[in-house]
Amino acid sequence: MEEIQEADVSPVRLAFRTAYLGDRFYGSQVQADERTVEGEFIAACRRTELFSDPRDARFLAAGRTDRGVHAKSQVYALTTLFPERAITALPWQLPKDIRVTGYAVVDPDFHPRYRAVSRTYRYYFGRRDLDGEAMDAAASRFVGTHDFTRFARIEGKDPVRTVLSCRVFDDHGILCFEVTAESFLWHMVRYIASALLSIGAGSWDTYTIGDRFEGRETPALSPAPPHGLILWEVDCGIPFEPLPDAGRSGLFMREREEYHTVMARICDVLLDQDR
Repeated sequence: MEEIQEADVSPVRLAFRTAYLGDRFYGSQVQADERTVEGEFIAACRRTELFSDPRDARFLAAGRTDRGVHAKSQVYALTTLFPERAITALPWQLPKDIRVTGYAVVDPDFHPRYRAVSRTYRYYFGRRDLDGEAMDAAASRFVGTHDFTRFARIEGKDPVRTVLSCRVFDDHGILCFEVTAESFLWHMVRYIASALLSIGAGSWDTYTIGDRFEGRETPALSPAPPHGLILWEVDCGIPFEPLPDAGRSGLFMREREEYHTVMARICDVLLDQDR
């Protein structure tokens, strides 16, 4: 009798839209002996037996975020023989501070970094004494193609970047800076946020930004702290099928929200003693 061979199973490439709280991670990119978003994601894929080697699965990210930076819509891609298992089981294997919110079946060559046409970040300012209108007016100075040598860490990269939009607005009572660009340099968003903070506090004016672009002498500038920064969106030109909340991450994030709401009030009470 002729032996019946099993049909070949073709691997499937998936993209996952992923959110995470960054304050307990040493950045997103894999690092030896440090807890990172990619490290936890790869470990979850191995536990789910989606792949054994991330290189063979071409596990790739749309970009990286620094230590303490959050994400609402990071994009990871991987190739697996078990797409249904990836969609249904992976959310339960991830730690509570990582949440996959959508997935898409993509072409075999899909690379989220090179497929991204734009990226959007938001930076939230905790201070309540800032001039939001002045900051919004100054934000428009960053739109267009500029040399960001003095607004980023270059480290040998081309300092010219194109910013598509840049604004400051009130988001549920918190002043927010939003910027969209084709690509960003290291710490670029945090340097811009720091410049806008100086505008809002009255220590800089709008002309200082132009002076800095032109290389003229300006006050020293350091990147704003990472905790206010969130990767808001990576536009890879693909629609994502939404995934329901796996339960663990949603509960964890709600508990964190309640904790910080209480702590904000407690800090107000303690500061009130000095007034």
